[in-house]
Amino acid sequence: MRQSQALMLLSIIAHNGIVTAASLPRGVGPEFVKFYEIKDTFTCIGHPSITIPASKVNDNSCDCPDGTDEPGTAACALLDHLSPEQPFPGSLSGTTNTTNALPGFWCENKGHVGSYVPFMYVNDGVCDYELCCDGSEEYGKVGVKCANKCAEIGKEWRRVEKERKENLERANKRRRTMVKESKEVRRRVEVKITSLAEEIKELEVKQAELKAKLDGIERQERFKVVKNEGSGKLGVLAGLAKTRVNELRDALSKVMGERNQLKDKVQELEGILAAFKEEYNPNFNDEGVKKAVRAWEDYAAKGDTQEQLNEMDIQAVMKEDSDESGINWKEFDDDEVTDTDILYSFEAYLPGPLRDFLHSKINLLRIWLIENGMLADAGSEKSESRLVKAAREAHDTVANDVNSKKRTLEEQQRDLEKDYGRDDIFRYLKGKCVSTEAGEYEYELCWLDKTSQKSKKGGGKTTMGNFQRFDWDEADEEERHDGKGLGRGKRMVLRYENGQGCWNGPNRKTDVWLACAETEELWRVSELEKCVYKMEVGTPAVCEEVVEPGHVKDEL
Repeated sequence: MRQSQALMLLSIIAHNGIVTAASLPRGVGPEFVKFYEIKDTFTCIGHPSITIPASKVNDNSCDCPDGTDEPGTAACALLDHLSPEQPFPGSLSGTTNTTNALPGFWCENKGHVGSYVPFMYVNDGVCDYELCCDGSEEYGKVGVKCANKCAEIGKEWRRVEKERKENLERANKRRRTMVKESKEVRRRVEVKITSLAEEIKELEVKQAELKAKLDGIERQERFKVVKNEGSGKLGVLAGLAKTRVNELRDALSKVMGERNQLKDKVQELEGILAAFKEEYNPNFNDEGVKKAVRAWEDYAAKGDTQEQLNEMDIQAVMKEDSDESGINWKEFDDDEVTDTDILYSFEAYLPGPLRDFLHSKINLLRIWLIENGMLADAGSEKSESRLVKAAREAHDTVANDVNSKKRTLEEQQRDLEKDYGRDDIFRYLKGKCVSTEAGEYEYELCWLDKTSQKSKKGGGKTTMGNFQRFDWDEADEEERHDGKGLGRGKRMVLRYENGQGCWNGPNRKTDVWLACAETEELWRVSELEKCVYKMEVGTPAVCEEVVEPGHVKDEL
């Protein structure tokens, strides 16, 4: 593209008769042609007040403060805004502490793409074919003659450029498919949110109806005289004690199960530490390792000084009560007459209508006293009728369903508001993983989840970081011939942090750099510093459409 623009500009200028290519000073780029018209004098581009004779252009002496009088030599190569401020020998008012107004020495590179070469490369005795394939930057008599290789280099460049464009088009095509899939996933989430909201609304209405029904039944059933299954105060006390003993027995059983699991873990850890003590190299000067070994030796020397529990006694306690072991609860059953029994015996002598009348009036009185705070509600689950229990269970079931669906709705709403990148593209990748092998490890990246490594020799995975956020950073790497590289420019970076801690170090973290590729692929993994990793990953998710024919984005 740059070559076509340059050729078009030069042809227009030549056609208008302003200046010819042969009359241009050496090294002038097409966008600066208008400043080098044939005149007796030359005006410095960045300092129009300074005019010098035209003969001083390309005379190997820096006369303009901005270096524009030397487009074809290295005389002004020392101009740099980072250099210390000092006079420039031979310049009228210049100093080295400035920036050259020209980008470099222009190589036309016919048959390829024209480009600028840094002024310091001009006549340095080296053929810079990657920038100046026609060798025009080495025109001085310094013992080096650079042949024009633009024909072969241009041919290879066009072949590679065509392949890269085709790869980019395939990558963009797949990205478009991923965008459609991501939109469909998002649509399903939105549909689910709408459906859950409607279900919750219906269930809340049902819950309110069941609550009203439960309250009505409780009001009707409250303080009805129900014959107790127990037998007096002693029977009630024995029942409570039996329930409590069974609860403690169940708790002891759970504690014993947890203790056995912990004993197994302790034995396993002791075996690992014992093997570590025997196999570690004492000549390896790591204070952390030596400290760990000494701590293990002190622990092993203590032994098990605590009194061991008798397993037989524990098993005896956990055994269910019966006539032969534990408590014989049958001894507490008696035939004493309870208050309820007396009431039932008295009611047996009353006429049916009178009995019902007394029941209704007494119940209404007790309900009124309770509702007005003059009598305590002595009701309990044990005294609830089956009708109340059924109504309560129906209400609780619906209430639990409502709470469950509300939690799911909140999760879906948070997922909908979560950042998944441009076009929601990473919604498609969420949950998928890519991996590669490097050295002794296998590395894995799970999108928006975590990064991990696993030794090829076995063992579990080590978490290298958990996904935190999207970020952007500048990449500055040479283009790779296979296209599997970051190149130069701004790149998306996924930050994975708070991984597993390193030995005597911080928690691991990983920066996942993304570049355009046809498929998801983990290219390289490197450790920039202790426990800080860098992954270079290719994915269509970060590709961009081709804007102009012949122009390829930096991402591929």
